[in-house]
Amino acid sequence: MATVKEMRTRIASVKSTQKITKALQMVAAAKLRRAQVAAEAARPYARRMASVIANLAKSVSGPSAPLLLAGTGKDQRHLIVVATADRGLAGGINANVVRAARERIVALTAQGKDVRILTIGRKARDGLRRQFGARFVESYELGLKAPGFDLVQPIAQQIIDLYLGGEIDVVTLFYSQFKSVISQVPTAKQLVPAIVDQAEATTSPDLKGGVYDYEPDENEILETLLPRNIAVQLLAAVLENQAGFFAAQMAAMDAATRNAGDLITALTIQMNRTRQAQITKELIEIISGAAAV
Repeated sequence: MATVKEMRTRIASVKSTQKITKALQMVAAAKLRRAQVAAEAARPYARRMASVIANLAKSVSGPSAPLLLAGTGKDQRHLIVVATADRGLAGGINANVVRAARERIVALTAQGKDVRILTIGRKARDGLRRQFGARFVESYELGLKAPGFDLVQPIAQQIIDLYLGGEIDVVTLFYSQFKSVISQVPTAKQLVPAIVDQAEATTSPDLKGGVYDYEPDENEILETLLPRNIAVQLLAAVLENQAGFFAAQMAAMDAATRNAGDLITALTIQMNRTRQAQITKELIEIISGAAAV
């Protein structure tokens, strides 16, 4: 059984840990609001981009359609892009995204597909490297700066180069979608070839027999928008990840702080009982010695 001194030392250690978890909780709570605003601000832009592409894609088809929209006609070679945070101490948010990506990779390889992996964030790299290290194309870290186009543009360009170079047929992005402070959902989104959701297309106004005349033409506009759309989707995913990370970290550190408080209470009670037992034992020894005299 531990002595009173050992238990005091353990209580002091737990209190130090509690201070750290409380500080991390407060930092995450402070950063969450800004990250949430950034993630929510990116959503309308991404939706509007999808709407414009859907409207343009209605009048473009066949061999004249851009390759990023039409696809290669095959799905043998897949690129899996996995986006997580650089840091941990945030519950299972990173592990859930890695698990979803791992399941897709295993399923594709079981079908005989050629799968390659590109990771954004250290946790994605560390979670997949041991099992799929030979399939890695590149690994990017987020760093300490707020995510911006300067972060995702090189990643988007590498994806486009691989696709246009004929090295991959399908690109799928895995990330954690921020729903609320208590809900972050692992999500898979196909980036290439672009999936056109006609529900995103806005209803055309009644032109009374007239037609839209694009300048430049639809193909040229799509040639510009489709590569940019990949960067937009990557940036939106990174911002969603960041908001979800701070929310998950705040919840995890709050739980850790409360658990530390419960442990301190339990250890304090146990220490007091141990000390009382020692005092009682010493009193019994004194009384027994006095009675023997």
